[in-house]
Amino acid sequence: MATVRGVACLLVAVICLSCAAAAAARSPVARVHRHLKRLNKPAVKSIESPDGDIIDCVHISHQPAFDHPFLKNHTIQMRPNYHPDGLYDDSKSEAISSTGGERPMVQLWHQGGWCPEGTVPIRRTKRDDLLRASSMRRYGRKRHTAANPLSVDPNLLNEGGHQHAIAYVQGDKYYGAKATINVWAPKIEQPNEFSLSQLWILGGSFGEDLNSIEAGWQVSPDLYGDNNTRLFTYWTSDAYQATGCYNILCAGFVQINSEIAMGASIFPISSYSGSQYDISIMIWKDPKEGNWWMQFGKDYVLGYWPSFLFSYLGDSASMIEWGGEVVNSQLDGVHTSTQMGSGHFPEEGFSKASYFKNIQVVDSTNNLKAPKGVGTFTEQSNCYDVQNGNNVDWGTYFYYGGPGRSSNCQ
Repeated sequence: MATVRGVACLLVAVICLSCAAAAAARSPVARVHRHLKRLNKPAVKSIESPDGDIIDCVHISHQPAFDHPFLKNHTIQMRPNYHPDGLYDDSKSEAISSTGGERPMVQLWHQGGWCPEGTVPIRRTKRDDLLRASSMRRYGRKRHTAANPLSVDPNLLNEGGHQHAIAYVQGDKYYGAKATINVWAPKIEQPNEFSLSQLWILGGSFGEDLNSIEAGWQVSPDLYGDNNTRLFTYWTSDAYQATGCYNILCAGFVQINSEIAMGASIFPISSYSGSQYDISIMIWKDPKEGNWWMQFGKDYVLGYWPSFLFSYLGDSASMIEWGGEVVNSQLDGVHTSTQMGSGHFPEEGFSKASYFKNIQVVDSTNNLKAPKGVGTFTEQSNCYDVQNGNNVDWGTYFYYGGPGRSSNCQ
């Protein structure tokens, strides 16, 4: 009898330990740990940035893209088959000019060193990054759609509290786009708000099947934990519902470059009535493989979004947008004071208002050309505005942005 009692007690103890272990595995702490392990791949080398970021140099074949089941046996395409011919001199649009034969310092982490060849630099996700998110499932994802300048419904224009000041083209087949973007550090009022300046490559409708590839700079305290201006990308194939993410926070974008880190701080940035700094971004479709490639500046081909990620963009884009976007959370029913661009209106002009210049599209012959029929769009021009133009030096350009809340913007 004693033996039976002892066995029963032992079984109860084992069951209790199993239950405790299962409960621990389901705990928030354990879930955060597992998610961090999925995001942060083993590093060959780690570099500490002056802004507190850790940049992990990860072997190119171990990056997050290869978590995608379709990429398990994927052969990395180390260079595009085709590259669009340019209309303008890229040397005019570098963020930093290089002197003395040294490599230009375009991201803050470069002050701490560089990643070796055969690796890709990945900003390490920290525990606090996950805890700031509304949920781990939504970490690194947007909650809204792109600007629809063709909508006539004012309720849809302000859907999700996002406001824009953009230039756009539509009505043709587009195979890429390029722009030189003035870089600033707009002030953000609420931690859950952001301000960005980017280009959008769009296909499909603005319903539930929108395909979008996006790249530019952003300030997002919620995503990064600070107010630094950072290089970013985004993609979705279902209007931001279940697919896609910022940077390389999910399987998708395949990076090949060892020098530029997605989500890392851009350095330096423009100042009001002072020095102006720009970045150049180009995204284009490789007509042979069908992948969408991204280039940063003149020297950095960063990588590509594989064609199988998309439906409509498997063929071409139907709309290109360039410009700014902010989140307006309307705390206590008043408009946010989160700035767009430099935080100043377009009419203030150079060194005061932010701009996009030399905006171009890639046509069906894989050539860059000036866009035709450029339209502009903003939901509330008294909060954020846009003014476009054209000249010999800047090609097609526009100034954009604004301060948000003011006596004219409530």
